[in-house]
Amino acid sequence: MKIQTLLLLFFVSVATDVCRSQPHRQPPIFTRADTLRGLLTPLRTCFDVTYYHLDIKVDPGQKTISGKNTIQFRAVTNFDRLQIDLAQSMEITEITSEGRSLRFKRDETAVYVELGEEISAGSIREIAVAYHGQPQEATRPPWDGGLIWREDEKGNPWVAVTVQGDGAMLWWPNKEHQSDEPDSMLMSITVPDTLMNVSNGRLRRTTPVADGWTRWDWFISYPINNYNVTLNIGKFAHFDDVYVSADGDTLTLDYYVMPHNLDKAREQFKQVHPMMRCMEKLFGKYPFYRDGYKLIESSHNGMEHQSAVAYGNGYRNGYRFQSFAKIGLEFDFIILHESAHEWWGNSVTSKDIADMWIHESFGAYTEALYVECRWGIEAGLDYQFGRRPSILNNRPIIGVYDVNYAGSGDMYSKGAVVLGTLRSVVNNDSLWFAILRGIQKTFAYQTVTAEQIFGYINQRTGQDFTYFFDQYFRRTSVPELQIRLTQLGEQLKVRYRWVAETVNFRMPVKVTTARDKLDFIFPTAEWQELDFGAMHADNVRVAEREFYIDVNLSTNFRFPDVD
Repeated sequence: MKIQTLLLLFFVSVATDVCRSQPHRQPPIFTRADTLRGLLTPLRTCFDVTYYHLDIKVDPGQKTISGKNTIQFRAVTNFDRLQIDLAQSMEITEITSEGRSLRFKRDETAVYVELGEEISAGSIREIAVAYHGQPQEATRPPWDGGLIWREDEKGNPWVAVTVQGDGAMLWWPNKEHQSDEPDSMLMSITVPDTLMNVSNGRLRRTTPVADGWTRWDWFISYPINNYNVTLNIGKFAHFDDVYVSADGDTLTLDYYVMPHNLDKAREQFKQVHPMMRCMEKLFGKYPFYRDGYKLIESSHNGMEHQSAVAYGNGYRNGYRFQSFAKIGLEFDFIILHESAHEWWGNSVTSKDIADMWIHESFGAYTEALYVECRWGIEAGLDYQFGRRPSILNNRPIIGVYDVNYAGSGDMYSKGAVVLGTLRSVVNNDSLWFAILRGIQKTFAYQTVTAEQIFGYINQRTGQDFTYFFDQYFRRTSVPELQIRLTQLGEQLKVRYRWVAETVNFRMPVKVTTARDKLDFIFPTAEWQELDFGAMHADNVRVAEREFYIDVNLSTNFRFPDVD
Protein backbone atom coordinates (compact mmCIF):
# COMPACT_ATOMS: atom_id res chain seq x y z
CA MET A 1 0.00 0.00 0.00
CA LYS A 2 1.38 3.38 -1.06
CA ILE A 3 -0.76 6.50 -1.08
CA GLN A 4 -1.31 9.41 -3.49
CA THR A 5 -3.70 12.37 -3.68
CA LEU A 6 -6.04 12.15 -6.63
CA LEU A 7 -9.55 13.48 -6.09
CA LEU A 8 -10.33 16.93 -7.42
CA LEU A 9 -11.66 18.34 -4.15
CA PHE A 10 -9.87 16.85 -1.17
CA PHE A 11 -9.75 13.09 -1.63
CA VAL A 12 -6.56 11.44 -0.44
CA SER A 13 -6.90 7.69 -0.88
CA VAL A 14 -4.85 4.56 -0.60
CA ALA A 15 -6.88 3.61 -3.64
CA THR A 16 -4.31 4.93 -6.10
CA ASP A 17 -0.84 4.72 -4.74
CA VAL A 18 1.40 1.70 -5.32
CA CYS A 19 2.62 2.73 -8.75
CA ARG A 20 2.73 6.45 -8.04
CA SER A 21 0.00 6.62 -10.71
CA GLN A 22 2.00 7.96 -13.62
CA PRO A 23 -0.29 9.89 -16.01
CA HIS A 24 1.35 8.45 -19.15
CA ARG A 25 0.04 5.53 -21.16
CA GLN A 26 3.39 4.24 -22.43
CA PRO A 27 5.40 1.91 -20.18
CA PRO A 28 8.90 3.09 -19.38
CA ILE A 29 11.99 1.84 -21.14
CA PHE A 30 13.18 -1.05 -19.03
CA THR A 31 16.81 -1.43 -18.07
CA ARG A 32 19.06 -4.37 -17.38
CA ALA A 33 18.66 -3.60 -13.66
CA ASP A 34 14.88 -4.04 -14.04
CA THR A 35 15.43 -7.46 -15.57
CA LEU A 36 17.86 -8.43 -12.81
CA ARG A 37 15.16 -7.53 -10.29
CA GLY A 38 12.13 -8.97 -12.05
CA LEU A 39 13.14 -11.98 -14.12
CA LEU A 40 13.13 -15.52 -12.81
CA THR A 41 16.39 -16.75 -14.35
CA PRO A 42 17.81 -20.26 -13.79
CA LEU A 43 20.00 -18.74 -11.07
CA ARG A 44 16.79 -18.07 -9.13
CA THR A 45 14.55 -20.97 -10.11
CA CYS A 46 17.25 -23.51 -9.23
CA PHE A 47 16.52 -23.11 -5.49
CA ASP A 48 13.53 -22.66 -3.21
CA VAL A 49 14.02 -20.72 0.02
CA THR A 50 12.71 -22.66 3.03
CA TYR A 51 13.91 -20.55 5.97
CA TYR A 52 15.57 -17.23 6.81
CA HIS A 53 17.29 -16.28 10.04
CA LEU A 54 17.88 -12.54 9.96
CA ASP A 55 20.23 -11.68 12.82
CA ILE A 56 21.13 -7.97 12.81
CA LYS A 57 22.03 -5.04 15.03
CA VAL A 58 20.21 -1.79 14.31
CA ASP A 59 21.93 1.38 15.50
CA PRO A 60 19.46 4.31 15.40
CA GLY A 61 22.17 6.80 16.32
CA GLN A 62 24.36 5.87 13.35
CA LYS A 63 21.44 4.81 11.11
CA THR A 64 23.25 1.56 10.37
CA ILE A 65 22.52 -2.15 10.17
CA SER A 66 25.07 -4.90 10.66
CA GLY A 67 24.81 -8.65 11.02
CA LYS A 68 23.95 -11.59 8.79
CA ASN A 69 21.13 -13.46 7.14
CA THR A 70 21.22 -17.23 7.01
CA ILE A 71 19.37 -18.52 3.95
CA GLN A 72 18.28 -22.15 3.98
CA PHE A 73 17.11 -23.54 0.65
CA ARG A 74 16.11 -26.70 -1.15
CA ALA A 75 17.75 -27.36 -4.51
CA VAL A 76 15.15 -27.62 -7.28
CA THR A 77 17.71 -28.58 -9.93
CA ASN A 78 21.40 -29.43 -9.93
CA PHE A 79 23.41 -26.20 -9.76
CA ASP A 80 26.61 -24.65 -8.45
CA ARG A 81 25.73 -20.93 -8.65
CA LEU A 82 22.76 -18.87 -7.50
CA GLN A 83 21.51 -15.31 -7.27
CA ILE A 84 20.47 -13.41 -4.17
CA ASP A 85 19.91 -9.66 -3.92
CA LEU A 86 21.10 -6.74 -1.80
CA ALA A 87 21.13 -2.99 -2.38
CA GLN A 88 24.44 -1.54 -3.48
CA SER A 89 24.50 0.73 -0.43
CA MET A 90 24.93 -2.34 1.80
CA GLU A 91 28.37 -3.95 1.87
CA ILE A 92 28.76 -7.72 1.99
CA THR A 93 31.60 -8.75 4.28
CA GLU A 94 31.52 -12.49 3.62
CA ILE A 95 29.31 -15.30 2.38
CA THR A 96 29.87 -18.70 3.95
CA SER A 97 28.49 -22.23 3.77
CA GLU A 98 29.34 -25.00 6.22
CA GLY A 99 32.32 -23.01 7.43
CA ARG A 100 33.67 -22.34 3.93
CA SER A 101 34.00 -18.86 2.52
CA LEU A 102 32.28 -18.57 -0.86
CA ARG A 103 33.20 -16.43 -3.84
CA PHE A 104 30.60 -13.93 -5.01
CA LYS A 105 30.19 -11.18 -7.57
CA ARG A 106 27.93 -8.15 -7.44
CA ASP A 107 26.03 -6.75 -10.44
CA GLU A 108 23.66 -3.87 -9.65
CA THR A 109 21.52 -5.32 -6.84
CA ALA A 110 22.16 -8.92 -7.90
CA VAL A 111 24.69 -11.00 -5.98
CA TYR A 112 25.97 -14.12 -7.76
CA VAL A 113 27.25 -16.73 -5.30
CA GLU A 114 29.63 -19.50 -6.35
CA LEU A 115 28.92 -22.54 -4.17
CA GLY A 116 32.18 -24.34 -5.00
CA GLU A 117 30.39 -27.63 -5.73
CA GLU A 118 27.36 -28.92 -7.55
CA ILE A 119 24.30 -29.07 -5.33
CA SER A 120 22.02 -31.99 -6.15
CA ALA A 121 18.31 -31.49 -6.69
CA GLY A 122 16.42 -32.16 -3.46
CA SER A 123 19.33 -31.26 -1.21
CA ILE A 124 18.85 -28.86 1.71
CA ARG A 125 21.67 -26.38 2.13
CA GLU A 126 22.24 -22.93 3.60
CA ILE A 127 24.45 -19.92 3.12
CA ALA A 128 25.12 -17.09 5.58
CA VAL A 129 25.53 -13.56 4.25
CA ALA A 130 27.36 -11.16 6.59
CA TYR A 131 26.82 -7.51 5.72
CA HIS A 132 26.60 -3.96 7.04
CA GLY A 133 25.91 -0.41 5.96
CA GLN A 134 23.53 2.51 5.96
CA PRO A 135 20.34 1.40 4.22
CA GLN A 136 18.42 3.73 1.95
CA GLU A 137 16.35 6.16 3.98
CA ALA A 138 12.69 6.59 3.08
CA THR A 139 12.23 10.31 2.55
CA ARG A 140 8.46 10.17 1.98
CA PRO A 141 7.29 6.92 3.55
CA PRO A 142 5.38 4.91 2.62
CA TRP A 143 5.60 6.35 -0.92
CA ASP A 144 9.37 5.85 -0.95
CA GLY A 145 11.06 2.68 0.24
CA GLY A 146 13.67 2.34 2.93
CA LEU A 147 14.29 2.69 6.65
CA ILE A 148 12.51 5.43 8.57
CA TRP A 149 14.68 7.04 11.25
CA ARG A 150 12.58 9.39 13.35
CA GLU A 151 12.05 10.41 16.96
CA ASP A 152 8.96 10.34 19.13
CA GLU A 153 7.69 13.43 20.96
CA LYS A 154 10.19 12.86 23.77
CA GLY A 155 13.17 12.53 21.45
CA ASN A 156 13.46 8.73 21.60
CA PRO A 157 14.44 6.87 18.41
CA TRP A 158 11.47 5.58 16.42
CA VAL A 159 12.47 3.30 13.55
CA ALA A 160 10.31 1.55 10.94
CA VAL A 161 10.46 0.03 7.46
CA THR A 162 8.49 0.52 4.22
CA VAL A 163 9.84 -1.29 1.15
CA GLN A 164 6.89 -2.51 -0.94
CA GLY A 165 7.85 -2.27 -4.60
CA ASP A 166 11.37 -1.06 -3.83
CA GLY A 167 12.34 -4.35 -2.25
CA ALA A 168 13.42 -5.81 1.06
CA MET A 169 16.92 -6.02 -0.40
CA LEU A 170 17.20 -2.34 0.58
CA TRP A 171 18.01 -3.52 4.11
CA TRP A 172 18.62 -7.29 4.16
CA PRO A 173 19.97 -9.87 1.69
CA ASN A 174 17.39 -12.28 0.31
CA LYS A 175 15.96 -13.82 -2.82
CA GLU A 176 14.18 -10.67 -3.98
CA HIS A 177 11.25 -12.07 -5.93
CA GLN A 178 7.67 -12.41 -4.79
CA SER A 179 7.42 -15.94 -6.18
CA ASP A 180 9.49 -17.42 -3.35
CA GLU A 181 8.48 -17.19 0.29
CA PRO A 182 10.25 -19.01 3.13
CA ASP A 183 8.15 -21.53 5.02
CA SER A 184 9.14 -19.78 8.26
CA MET A 185 11.57 -17.17 9.53
CA LEU A 186 13.39 -16.09 12.68
CA MET A 187 14.17 -12.42 13.21
CA SER A 188 16.80 -11.57 15.81
CA ILE A 189 16.89 -7.79 16.06
CA THR A 190 19.39 -6.23 18.49
CA VAL A 191 18.59 -2.68 19.60
CA PRO A 192 19.62 -0.35 22.46
CA ASP A 193 18.27 -1.73 25.72
CA THR A 194 16.28 1.47 26.34
CA LEU A 195 14.13 0.55 23.33
CA MET A 196 12.06 -2.39 22.17
CA ASN A 197 11.61 -4.01 18.78
CA VAL A 198 8.33 -5.39 17.45
CA SER A 199 8.45 -7.61 14.38
CA ASN A 200 6.26 -10.17 12.65
CA GLY A 201 5.12 -13.35 14.35
CA ARG A 202 5.56 -14.29 18.02
CA LEU A 203 8.11 -12.96 20.46
CA ARG A 204 10.19 -15.91 21.62
CA ARG A 205 12.57 -14.16 23.97
CA THR A 206 14.51 -11.03 24.77
CA THR A 207 18.19 -11.45 25.59
CA PRO A 208 20.48 -8.79 27.07
CA VAL A 209 23.78 -8.59 25.22
CA ALA A 210 26.96 -6.64 25.92
CA ASP A 211 27.31 -2.89 26.27
CA GLY A 212 23.66 -1.91 26.71
CA TRP A 213 21.97 -3.79 23.87
CA THR A 214 19.07 -6.28 23.83
CA ARG A 215 18.20 -8.89 21.20
CA TRP A 216 14.52 -9.45 20.38
CA ASP A 217 13.77 -12.83 18.78
CA TRP A 218 10.53 -13.00 16.77
CA PHE A 219 9.50 -16.22 15.02
CA ILE A 220 7.21 -16.29 11.99
CA SER A 221 5.59 -19.68 11.58
CA TYR A 222 3.92 -19.09 8.19
CA PRO A 223 5.26 -18.30 4.72
CA ILE A 224 5.97 -14.57 4.43
CA ASN A 225 6.82 -12.32 1.52
CA ASN A 226 10.04 -10.34 1.77
CA TYR A 227 8.46 -6.88 1.71
CA ASN A 228 6.24 -7.85 4.63
CA VAL A 229 9.21 -8.51 6.90
CA THR A 230 9.44 -5.61 9.32
CA LEU A 231 10.93 -4.09 12.42
CA ASN A 232 9.52 -1.39 14.68
CA ILE A 233 11.97 0.10 17.16
CA GLY A 234 10.91 2.57 19.80
CA LYS A 235 9.51 3.13 23.27
CA PHE A 236 6.06 1.60 22.93
CA ALA A 237 3.22 1.07 25.36
CA HIS A 238 1.60 -2.35 24.97
CA PHE A 239 -1.90 -3.64 25.62
CA ASP A 240 -3.70 -6.71 24.40
CA ASP A 241 -7.06 -8.29 23.72
CA VAL A 242 -8.49 -11.48 22.20
CA TYR A 243 -10.90 -12.24 19.40
CA VAL A 244 -12.84 -15.50 19.37
CA SER A 245 -13.74 -16.84 15.94
CA ALA A 246 -17.04 -18.43 15.02
CA ASP A 247 -15.56 -21.89 15.56
CA GLY A 248 -14.14 -20.99 18.97
CA ASP A 249 -10.49 -20.31 18.11
CA THR A 250 -8.89 -17.54 20.14
CA LEU A 251 -6.83 -14.99 18.26
CA THR A 252 -4.46 -12.81 20.25
CA LEU A 253 -4.60 -9.09 19.49
CA ASP A 254 -1.55 -7.08 20.53
CA TYR A 255 -1.22 -3.34 20.23
CA TYR A 256 1.99 -1.30 20.46
CA VAL A 257 1.52 2.47 20.55
CA MET A 258 3.21 5.66 21.64
CA PRO A 259 2.57 6.00 25.40
CA HIS A 260 0.87 9.38 25.05
CA ASN A 261 -1.63 7.81 22.61
CA LEU A 262 -2.55 4.87 24.83
CA ASP A 263 -6.08 6.05 25.69
CA LYS A 264 -6.82 6.98 22.08
CA ALA A 265 -5.57 3.60 20.92
CA ARG A 266 -7.71 1.69 23.43
CA GLU A 267 -10.78 3.41 21.99
CA GLN A 268 -9.87 3.37 18.28
CA PHE A 269 -8.70 -0.21 18.20
CA LYS A 270 -12.11 -1.41 19.39
CA GLN A 271 -12.85 -1.41 15.67
CA VAL A 272 -10.76 -4.55 15.26
CA HIS A 273 -13.47 -6.84 16.63
CA PRO A 274 -16.25 -5.93 14.17
CA MET A 275 -13.71 -5.88 11.37
CA MET A 276 -12.55 -9.40 12.20
CA ARG A 277 -16.15 -10.62 12.34
CA CYS A 278 -16.89 -9.26 8.89
CA MET A 279 -13.61 -10.48 7.39
CA GLU A 280 -14.17 -13.96 8.77
CA LYS A 281 -17.66 -14.02 7.30
CA LEU A 282 -16.47 -12.75 3.93
CA PHE A 283 -13.20 -14.62 3.41
CA GLY A 284 -12.74 -17.16 6.18
CA LYS A 285 -10.77 -17.04 9.40
CA TYR A 286 -7.81 -14.74 9.92
CA PRO A 287 -4.98 -16.55 8.11
CA PHE A 288 -2.22 -16.25 10.73
CA TYR A 289 -3.73 -17.47 14.00
CA ARG A 290 -0.49 -19.03 15.28
CA ASP A 291 1.35 -15.74 14.85
CA GLY A 292 -1.43 -13.52 16.17
CA TYR A 293 -2.51 -10.07 15.02
CA LYS A 294 -0.73 -6.83 15.88
CA LEU A 295 -1.26 -3.15 15.25
CA ILE A 296 1.89 -1.09 15.73
CA GLU A 297 1.84 2.69 15.71
CA SER A 298 4.11 4.09 13.03
CA SER A 299 5.31 7.53 12.03
CA HIS A 300 4.08 6.95 8.46
CA ASN A 301 0.57 6.26 7.19
CA GLY A 302 0.57 2.49 7.35
CA MET A 303 1.64 -0.81 5.76
CA GLU A 304 0.31 -4.35 5.68
CA HIS A 305 3.25 -6.11 7.32
CA GLN A 306 2.09 -9.66 7.99
CA SER A 307 0.80 -10.14 11.54
CA ALA A 308 2.39 -6.76 12.42
CA VAL A 309 0.30 -4.12 10.66
CA ALA A 310 1.82 -0.62 10.75
CA TYR A 311 -0.74 1.98 11.82
CA GLY A 312 -0.32 5.73 11.31
CA ASN A 313 -3.79 7.19 10.81
CA GLY A 314 -3.69 9.41 13.88
CA TYR A 315 -6.53 7.56 15.66
CA ARG A 316 -9.08 9.12 13.33
CA ASN A 317 -11.77 7.65 11.12
CA GLY A 318 -11.65 7.87 7.36
CA TYR A 319 -8.21 8.43 5.95
CA ARG A 320 -7.05 11.22 8.27
CA PHE A 321 -10.64 12.52 8.62
CA GLN A 322 -11.27 12.35 4.86
CA SER A 323 -13.17 9.97 2.63
CA PHE A 324 -14.64 9.84 -0.85
CA ALA A 325 -17.96 8.70 0.67
CA LYS A 326 -19.71 9.89 3.82
CA ILE A 327 -19.93 6.36 5.21
CA GLY A 328 -16.12 6.21 5.04
CA LEU A 329 -15.98 8.48 8.09
CA GLU A 330 -17.58 5.74 10.20
CA PHE A 331 -14.45 3.57 10.34
CA ASP A 332 -10.66 3.82 10.40
CA PHE A 333 -9.50 3.37 6.83
CA ILE A 334 -5.96 2.27 7.67
CA ILE A 335 -7.00 -0.40 10.17
CA LEU A 336 -9.39 -1.85 7.60
CA HIS A 337 -7.39 -1.55 4.40
CA GLU A 338 -4.09 -2.75 5.78
CA SER A 339 -5.72 -5.60 7.69
CA ALA A 340 -7.54 -6.67 4.51
CA HIS A 341 -4.10 -7.45 3.12
CA GLU A 342 -3.68 -10.21 5.67
CA TRP A 343 -5.98 -12.12 3.34
CA TRP A 344 -5.30 -10.38 0.03
CA GLY A 345 -1.55 -9.98 -0.33
CA ASN A 346 -0.13 -11.76 2.70
CA SER A 347 -1.92 -15.10 2.54
CA VAL A 348 -2.69 -14.99 -1.19
CA THR A 349 0.32 -13.26 -2.78
CA SER A 350 0.99 -12.32 -6.39
CA LYS A 351 3.86 -14.24 -7.94
CA ASP A 352 5.04 -11.24 -9.96
CA ILE A 353 4.68 -7.59 -8.99
CA ALA A 354 2.83 -7.11 -12.30
CA ASP A 355 -0.08 -8.84 -10.58
CA MET A 356 0.02 -6.61 -7.51
CA TRP A 357 -3.64 -5.89 -8.33
CA ILE A 358 -4.44 -9.20 -6.61
CA HIS A 359 -3.41 -7.48 -3.38
CA GLU A 360 -4.79 -4.03 -4.03
CA SER A 361 -7.97 -4.57 -6.06
CA PHE A 362 -9.28 -7.17 -3.64
CA GLY A 363 -7.96 -5.12 -0.71
CA ALA A 364 -9.79 -2.00 -1.87
CA TYR A 365 -12.92 -4.01 -2.70
CA THR A 366 -12.84 -5.34 0.86
CA GLU A 367 -13.54 -1.81 2.08
CA ALA A 368 -16.88 -1.76 0.26
CA LEU A 369 -17.73 -5.27 1.45
CA TYR A 370 -17.00 -4.21 5.01
CA VAL A 371 -19.30 -1.21 4.62
CA GLU A 372 -21.97 -3.55 3.27
CA CYS A 373 -21.41 -5.97 6.15
CA ARG A 374 -21.85 -3.21 8.73
CA TRP A 375 -24.31 -0.78 7.14
CA GLY A 376 -26.05 -2.57 4.27
CA ILE A 377 -25.75 -3.07 0.53
CA GLU A 378 -26.85 0.45 -0.44
CA ALA A 379 -24.12 1.95 1.72
CA GLY A 380 -21.62 -0.40 0.07
CA LEU A 381 -22.73 0.74 -3.39
CA ASP A 382 -22.44 4.39 -2.32
CA TYR A 383 -18.92 3.73 -1.13
CA GLN A 384 -17.97 2.06 -4.42
CA PHE A 385 -19.53 4.81 -6.52
CA GLY A 386 -17.61 7.43 -4.58
CA ARG A 387 -14.35 5.91 -5.82
CA ARG A 388 -14.97 6.62 -9.46
CA PRO A 389 -13.67 10.22 -9.71
CA SER A 390 -10.23 8.97 -8.67
CA ILE A 391 -9.94 6.50 -11.57
CA LEU A 392 -7.41 7.64 -14.18
CA ASN A 393 -7.65 4.91 -16.83
CA ASN A 394 -4.05 5.79 -17.66
CA ARG A 395 -2.47 2.35 -17.82
CA PRO A 396 -3.70 -1.24 -17.49
CA ILE A 397 -4.24 -2.63 -14.00
CA ILE A 398 -1.96 -5.56 -14.84
CA GLY A 399 1.65 -4.44 -15.16
CA VAL A 400 4.57 -5.77 -17.19
CA TYR A 401 5.92 -9.17 -16.20
CA ASP A 402 9.55 -10.03 -15.43
CA VAL A 403 10.77 -6.44 -14.93
CA ASN A 404 9.44 -5.61 -11.45
CA TYR A 405 6.78 -3.27 -12.88
CA ALA A 406 3.33 -3.04 -11.33
CA GLY A 407 0.24 -1.83 -13.13
CA SER A 408 -1.54 1.49 -12.80
CA GLY A 409 -2.57 2.87 -9.44
CA ASP A 410 -6.07 2.22 -10.81
CA MET A 411 -5.59 -1.25 -9.32
CA TYR A 412 -7.15 0.31 -6.20
CA SER A 413 -10.28 2.24 -7.11
CA LYS A 414 -10.86 0.82 -10.58
CA GLY A 415 -9.96 -2.66 -9.42
CA ALA A 416 -12.49 -2.41 -6.60
CA VAL A 417 -15.37 -1.25 -8.80
CA VAL A 418 -14.47 -3.81 -11.47
CA LEU A 419 -14.75 -6.61 -8.92
CA GLY A 420 -18.09 -5.14 -7.86
CA THR A 421 -19.10 -5.16 -11.53
CA LEU A 422 -18.15 -8.82 -11.85
CA ARG A 423 -20.29 -9.59 -8.81
CA SER A 424 -23.24 -7.95 -10.59
CA VAL A 425 -22.56 -9.95 -13.74
CA VAL A 426 -22.37 -13.24 -11.82
CA ASN A 427 -25.72 -12.23 -10.28
CA ASN A 428 -25.56 -14.89 -7.59
CA ASP A 429 -24.26 -13.66 -4.24
CA SER A 430 -24.08 -17.12 -2.71
CA LEU A 431 -21.78 -18.18 -5.53
CA TRP A 432 -19.84 -14.90 -5.51
CA PHE A 433 -18.93 -15.05 -1.85
CA ALA A 434 -18.18 -18.76 -2.15
CA ILE A 435 -15.68 -17.79 -4.85
CA LEU A 436 -14.00 -15.22 -2.60
CA ARG A 437 -13.74 -17.73 0.24
CA GLY A 438 -12.64 -20.38 -2.23
CA ILE A 439 -9.75 -18.27 -3.52
CA GLN A 440 -8.57 -17.82 0.05
CA LYS A 441 -8.81 -21.53 0.79
CA THR A 442 -7.39 -22.81 -2.48
CA PHE A 443 -4.43 -20.43 -2.65
CA ALA A 444 -3.71 -19.86 1.04
CA TYR A 445 -0.01 -19.22 1.80
CA GLN A 446 0.83 -19.40 -1.90
CA THR A 447 2.00 -17.08 -4.64
CA VAL A 448 -0.35 -16.92 -7.62
CA THR A 449 -0.78 -15.37 -11.05
CA ALA A 450 -3.63 -13.46 -12.64
CA GLU A 451 -4.34 -16.47 -14.83
CA GLN A 452 -4.82 -18.69 -11.78
CA ILE A 453 -7.32 -16.24 -10.26
CA PHE A 454 -9.14 -15.75 -13.55
CA GLY A 455 -9.19 -19.49 -14.21
CA TYR A 456 -10.59 -20.19 -10.76
CA ILE A 457 -13.43 -17.70 -11.27
CA ASN A 458 -14.23 -19.17 -14.70
CA GLN A 459 -14.22 -22.68 -13.27
CA ARG A 460 -16.49 -21.86 -10.32
CA THR A 461 -19.00 -19.87 -12.37
CA GLY A 462 -18.99 -22.25 -15.31
CA GLN A 463 -18.61 -19.22 -17.61
CA ASP A 464 -15.77 -17.85 -19.69
CA PHE A 465 -15.09 -14.31 -18.46
CA THR A 466 -11.87 -13.94 -20.46
CA TYR A 467 -13.41 -11.04 -22.38
CA PHE A 468 -14.18 -9.30 -19.06
CA PHE A 469 -10.69 -9.77 -17.62
CA ASP A 470 -9.04 -8.64 -20.86
CA GLN A 471 -11.10 -5.46 -21.06
CA TYR A 472 -10.92 -4.35 -17.46
CA PHE A 473 -7.48 -5.57 -16.39
CA ARG A 474 -5.42 -5.44 -19.59
CA ARG A 475 -7.00 -2.42 -21.30
CA THR A 476 -7.47 1.16 -20.17
CA SER A 477 -10.73 2.42 -21.68
CA VAL A 478 -14.15 1.93 -20.10
CA PRO A 479 -16.57 -0.10 -22.24
CA GLU A 480 -19.30 2.08 -23.69
CA LEU A 481 -22.88 0.90 -23.82
CA GLN A 482 -24.61 2.63 -26.71
CA ILE A 483 -28.38 2.75 -26.42
CA ARG A 484 -30.67 4.24 -29.04
CA LEU A 485 -34.29 4.68 -27.94
CA THR A 486 -37.11 5.28 -30.39
CA GLN A 487 -40.36 6.52 -28.87
CA LEU A 488 -43.31 5.63 -31.11
CA GLY A 489 -46.26 7.14 -29.29
CA GLU A 490 -46.67 5.00 -26.17
CA GLN A 491 -44.39 2.28 -27.50
CA LEU A 492 -40.62 2.15 -26.97
CA LYS A 493 -38.10 0.36 -29.16
CA VAL A 494 -34.45 -0.04 -28.20
CA ARG A 495 -31.21 -0.68 -30.10
CA TYR A 496 -27.98 -1.33 -28.19
CA ARG A 497 -24.40 -2.53 -28.53
CA TRP A 498 -20.99 -2.45 -26.82
CA VAL A 499 -18.07 -0.37 -28.00
CA ALA A 500 -14.96 -1.76 -26.31
CA GLU A 501 -11.28 -2.40 -26.94
CA THR A 502 -11.79 -6.13 -26.44
CA VAL A 503 -13.27 -7.33 -29.71
CA ASN A 504 -15.59 -9.97 -28.29
CA PHE A 505 -16.73 -7.98 -25.24
CA ARG A 506 -20.21 -9.27 -24.40
CA MET A 507 -20.94 -8.43 -20.77
CA PRO A 508 -24.58 -8.62 -19.73
CA VAL A 509 -25.85 -5.49 -18.04
CA LYS A 510 -29.02 -4.46 -16.26
CA VAL A 511 -31.31 -1.80 -17.69
CA THR A 512 -34.93 -0.81 -17.20
CA THR A 513 -36.83 -3.17 -19.49
CA ALA A 514 -40.26 -2.35 -18.06
CA ARG A 515 -41.59 0.31 -15.73
CA ASP A 516 -39.73 0.02 -12.38
CA LYS A 517 -38.10 -3.25 -13.45
CA LEU A 518 -34.37 -3.76 -14.00
CA ASP A 519 -33.41 -6.79 -16.02
CA PHE A 520 -30.46 -8.08 -18.01
CA ILE A 521 -29.84 -7.38 -21.64
CA PHE A 522 -26.99 -9.10 -23.47
CA PRO A 523 -25.22 -6.63 -25.76
CA THR A 524 -22.40 -7.57 -28.12
CA ALA A 525 -20.41 -5.51 -30.60
CA GLU A 526 -23.30 -5.84 -33.06
CA TRP A 527 -26.49 -3.79 -32.86
CA GLN A 528 -29.40 -5.65 -31.30
CA GLU A 529 -33.02 -4.60 -30.97
CA LEU A 530 -35.73 -5.04 -28.33
CA ASP A 531 -39.33 -3.90 -28.07
CA PHE A 532 -39.95 -2.54 -24.57
CA GLY A 533 -43.66 -2.17 -25.25
CA ALA A 534 -45.75 0.47 -23.46
CA MET A 535 -43.01 2.50 -21.79
CA HIS A 536 -41.61 6.02 -21.93
CA ALA A 537 -37.98 6.76 -22.73
CA ASP A 538 -37.68 8.90 -19.60
CA ASN A 539 -38.12 5.76 -17.50
CA VAL A 540 -35.13 3.97 -18.99
CA ARG A 541 -32.05 3.85 -16.86
CA VAL A 542 -28.92 1.72 -16.69
CA ALA A 543 -27.68 0.20 -13.41
CA GLU A 544 -24.56 2.36 -13.47
CA ARG A 545 -23.83 2.00 -9.76
CA GLU A 546 -23.57 -1.76 -10.16
CA PHE A 547 -21.68 -1.78 -13.48
CA TYR A 548 -18.55 0.24 -14.27
CA ILE A 549 -19.36 1.39 -17.80
CA ASP A 550 -19.88 4.51 -19.86
CA VAL A 551 -23.44 4.98 -21.11
CA ASN A 552 -24.17 6.71 -24.40
CA LEU A 553 -27.96 7.02 -24.54
CA SER A 554 -30.02 9.01 -26.99
CA THR A 555 -33.73 9.19 -27.81
CA ASN A 556 -35.57 9.75 -31.07
CA PHE A 557 -39.29 10.59 -30.99
CA ARG A 558 -41.43 9.56 -33.95
CA PHE A 559 -45.08 9.31 -34.88
CA PRO A 560 -46.21 5.68 -34.78
CA ASP A 561 -47.31 5.63 -38.40
CA VAL A 562 -44.02 6.95 -39.80
CA ASP A 563 -41.71 4.27 -41.22
